[in-house]
Amino acid sequence: PNNFGDRQIFLSSSEIKQDWSDHALWWEQKQQWLLKPSWTLDKCGIHADARLCLTPQHKPLQLVMPSSIVLRMRVCFSSPVFRTIMGICKLLTGTIPKLANGMPAFFAETPETEVVYKILAVSQPAPAPETIAKLYRTTNIMEKAHINSRWLDSSRSLLQQGVKENDKLILRFKYYTFHDIIPQADVVRLTQLYEQSRWAILLEEIECTEEEMMVFAALQYHIGKVSLTEQSVASCPAMEDLDSALQCLEVKMEGESSADDMLETMTAPELHDYLKIFRPKRLTLKGYKQYWFTFKDTTISYYKSKEESSKEPIQQMNLKGCEVAPDVSVAGQKFCIRLLIPGPEGMNEVYLRCEHEQQYSRWMAACRLASKGKTLADSSFSSEVQSIQSFLAMQKTTPRNNTAQTDESINTHSLVSPRYQKKYKPKQLTPRILEAYQNVAQLSLTDAIQKFLQIWQALPDFGLSYIVVRFKGCRKDEVLGIANNRLIRIDLSVGDVVKTWRYNTMRQWNVNWDIKQVAIEFDGNVNIAFSCVTANCKIVHEYIGGYIFMSTRCREQSDTLNEELFHKLTGGHEAL
Repeated sequence: PNNFGDRQIFLSSSEIKQDWSDHALWWEQKQQWLLKPSWTLDKCGIHADARLCLTPQHKPLQLVMPSSIVLRMRVCFSSPVFRTIMGICKLLTGTIPKLANGMPAFFAETPETEVVYKILAVSQPAPAPETIAKLYRTTNIMEKAHINSRWLDSSRSLLQQGVKENDKLILRFKYYTFHDIIPQADVVRLTQLYEQSRWAILLEEIECTEEEMMVFAALQYHIGKVSLTEQSVASCPAMEDLDSALQCLEVKMEGESSADDMLETMTAPELHDYLKIFRPKRLTLKGYKQYWFTFKDTTISYYKSKEESSKEPIQQMNLKGCEVAPDVSVAGQKFCIRLLIPGPEGMNEVYLRCEHEQQYSRWMAACRLASKGKTLADSSFSSEVQSIQSFLAMQKTTPRNNTAQTDESINTHSLVSPRYQKKYKPKQLTPRILEAYQNVAQLSLTDAIQKFLQIWQALPDFGLSYIVVRFKGCRKDEVLGIANNRLIRIDLSVGDVVKTWRYNTMRQWNVNWDIKQVAIEFDGNVNIAFSCVTANCKIVHEYIGGYIFMSTRCREQSDTLNEELFHKLTGGHEAL
């Protein structure tokens, strides 16, 4: 017998010699672990009719990785899911001691675990078209919203949420904020992130243009070709360390400026040029009209002509908090920027048309920065311009030289989503993918994966998680889009963005668990409240709190997580 205060629990198998150190008591009726050994059963609220189970805290679980590989691991069923996932990720991605080749020491213990590491660290072959066709695909925003009702509660244990031994769970990146990925050290993390983004595109979870799809297909094809060969080449840690040190020194030297240099750069740069503007409205056939535009701070102003720019502008548009999306066709020489600008009565749609890709790259970069509240003086402006130009270059059709294979056999329907499988035959897709491939063929495996992720993150709908809600005072359901820096109100019937609220204008938020309602207060006395239709309020609460938690992290703290702060921002569950 084990003595718990004035009560006793008898074990029928007390003679069996076994290590019981991992066992703990599970209270079935209350769905609760008893993890405080210093407490008596009375203090825990246990009565004579209670049914207690002595069970291991660590149990086997099947984890479906983003690459569709299924891992069987022993994980903790008694800790909050947040801590359990933290343990799994430390084991898989290697924030634990590593060998010289970057492999976590855990995987080097046996030949079998080393094979597992190699499987996780290498991109999987392109799936057969039949495989893609059989997988579940969301066809509308409502179905996408239903998927987000399945996230587990981070503050409760697996067993508390009905997960049993040997159950199969899907492991995915939930928050689209990726901190300090170091390609040489985070091979598994980088590969699995690529796999998640690849499947999101193939299953049409996120929309992209036809030209973007061809670039994605070319990068997939290239990654598949070089992954096995490049993984077999051993890297030189000493050279990598030297390159990193030189980069750090270069950044430091560039960042050290005199007071005079700083004064010279205090004046924020501006953009000036002729652009064309179009405002789509119902019952109108008017097209683009040319004006003289200026871009200063986060505001666009436009005038009838350059000569009249000293007068009052026709209109000024502050882009802080707006939605920015590309509307580009390199082949058709179409370089447009789609803006959804918040207004008192909803979102105002505006299109800007540039004459050429150089002009487009500068204005698109400026719009993206302005939407985040940043000006042209921000240090990321140049890199943003280069990133946009790099992506445009990939979409150009480059004539293949005589040595290039024109009849190369590639499984085109494994590289594009079902929409394009239906639209084009393989013989039509092959030359288009190979033309795009010429622009990425020289990239290393790591560079190709990073380029794929970079283009994925630039898609208009990147990082949006949908929940169907009903706003207070409204009679119809709407969609709440949750991103890493903003909330978006979407009309469920037509899919149009109605309103955007950024986290940096959020003053407070809370959840009324009794009526299942989320209330949020923003700057300017803006208050919203809504109830959740397709998910528990706790899921929305975790999304908002989780993204705010991610924004508090910095490079120096990237290896340690403040679990207490996370639960403070995402907790408040009625069962706690």
